[in-house]
Amino acid sequence: MNLFEQQAANRRKSRWLVAAFVLFFAWLGFGGDYLAWEMTRYGPPGAYRHAFPWGGVALFAIAAVTVTWIRRTGPDKVLWSAGAYPLPEGRMDENRQLENVVEEMAIAAGVRKPKIYLIDDPDPNAFVTGTDPDHPHLAVTTGLVSMLSRDELQAVVAHELGHVKNLDMQLMTMVAGLAGAIALIADGLGRSMRIGRHRSGGGGRDRGGKLGGLLLVLLVIWLISWILAPLITRMLAMGISRKREYLADAMAAQFTRNPMALADALDRIEKAGAPTKTIKGGVAHLCIADPLGRRVSQKVGFVGDLFATHPPMALRVARLRAMAYQSAKASGDLAPE
Repeated sequence: MNLFEQQAANRRKSRWLVAAFVLFFAWLGFGGDYLAWEMTRYGPPGAYRHAFPWGGVALFAIAAVTVTWIRRTGPDKVLWSAGAYPLPEGRMDENRQLENVVEEMAIAAGVRKPKIYLIDDPDPNAFVTGTDPDHPHLAVTTGLVSMLSRDELQAVVAHELGHVKNLDMQLMTMVAGLAGAIALIADGLGRSMRIGRHRSGGGGRDRGGKLGGLLLVLLVIWLISWILAPLITRMLAMGISRKREYLADAMAAQFTRNPMALADALDRIEKAGAPTKTIKGGVAHLCIADPLGRRVSQKVGFVGDLFATHPPMALRVARLRAMAYQSAKASGDLAPE
């Protein structure tokens, strides 16, 4: 699979994951409306009939307000939570090199040059945040700047600008907003149900006895979906994040035309081994490497696919090296055997 096929495959997988997220969200809202409609449509004259999907509409309204609020304030809160501060204008050699590299890669990627921030942490890491491609913010740790060579630093910056180019910032903000809204609503719904059960004294059992078998099964599935909603939405968000890391890796290889530079950078970041203590869990999915250094991020297969915020670093490095091999093979630069 060449570079552009890799990018197309990653975009396709990301779209499937986003579609799954939207379908699950619709099931939580409009699925409940359907069940309410079925349970009330044969009631006696004058009784309440659930004819309008109030639940689904309310759920999307709450989610929209939450996402809008996060989009307006999210980048500032992300930078603040990580302890990031604007790049000093002291013109130190390291700062000048970082500024030059960011400017070069912004031109190569065809995006606006991001505002640069530093994070005082010896562990190498980086992330990009922002509400739209015209207002990106790039944050890198001081460990990253001091540890990597110029080519490696350029590759990491290209990876982050790949997220800007692919509109990952907006996507992940939206996903985070929806996941947060569902978690809040699930918590509120759970409390309401506990209060309702306490006040009704078990009267709902009679109503349940009148339900058809299929409807009862759907009701149980819907309730279980709400109980597991925070976990499921978080897993979907992590799945989108993993696919986007592969895509950003491929974009970095395209911008720099040097896949080995990013492979070497990721290898050095992985071998640094220490968690990025300054960056907390809420920002983990934005970083080029899991700042918490969790073992699950090194897993391949079912467990890693479900619970890791990042794909295994060894797999990312292997893919980049394969790209470098194919590029060299296509250009005839490989030494004869």
